[in-house]
Amino acid sequence: DTITWTWQGPGALEILWLTLCQFHNSVEIEFLPVYIPSEEERKNPVLYAHNVRRVMAEALGVSVTDYTFEDCQLALAEGQLRLPSDTCLLEFAKLVRSLGLKPETLEDDLDKYAASAMKMKKEKVDLKEFSAYLEFPVSHTLESMFALFDENEDGMIDIREFVIALSVVCKPSKTLETIKLAFQLYQSENGTITEEDLAYILKTAMGVSQINVTHLFRAVDEEEKGEITFDDFYRFAELHPHFAEDYLYADQMGAESGLETSSLSAPNGICTDFSPENGEDKNKPLQKKLN
Repeated sequence: DTITWTWQGPGALEILWLTLCQFHNSVEIEFLPVYIPSEEERKNPVLYAHNVRRVMAEALGVSVTDYTFEDCQLALAEGQLRLPSDTCLLEFAKLVRSLGLKPETLEDDLDKYAASAMKMKKEKVDLKEFSAYLEFPVSHTLESMFALFDENEDGMIDIREFVIALSVVCKPSKTLETIKLAFQLYQSENGTITEEDLAYILKTAMGVSQINVTHLFRAVDEEEKGEITFDDFYRFAELHPHFAEDYLYADQMGAESGLETSSLSAPNGICTDFSPENGEDKNKPLQKKLN
């Protein structure tokens, strides 16, 4: 089938050649009744778009999802830290785009946000300060993004976690670049981080609430100093390119854990099914990075 071609497959020229090599190609087109917007839909184009999408989905017999092409790329990114299927980074990426930001063009802004976070160090911020930091007015979208990082539900977040999550969304396959940035954000004056710091870094980079980094930290900390540098981590990653599977997922991949990596087979052969089971899911509270 070379007609329903997607980004995950042969290139355009190969697809064109394979199509021309076939004796015939069948395509079925169904014309639905013209959809005329109501007065409410005329006033609210977003509502109109959602309703038209729903009609098309019902005709196709498929579910409706708010996740996008970019979300599939993020979920299937083959970095050294493959994202688990229940990562809240997909929700984060959606909120980033809702603010009018494009993850693929955010690298310059990422440097600016990182530099600002380094100056703030461990200082936490409230919603108003977060709004000033991003230079965006307080809105429902910004509040939802803030809630993802408000681990203690005390109205305060660590900006460093936002920067790490943004780095993953901007560069999903470049794990070591994100971890290097994270080390710069968390390291002490002598350039080292502790096991607790590494846990915060990896939980944020994977968008999960629970992860055990003890085995990984001990493997990197060969001299048992209780602290490691990025150079230590980089050397270890070079020798163990699949360190996530060997040290992070090894004891968490059981059926009860819920931490299944995105490399598992996808229902549609293209991308893991992130579709909500029903419309009520939109009203559920956002999954937080930490509980």
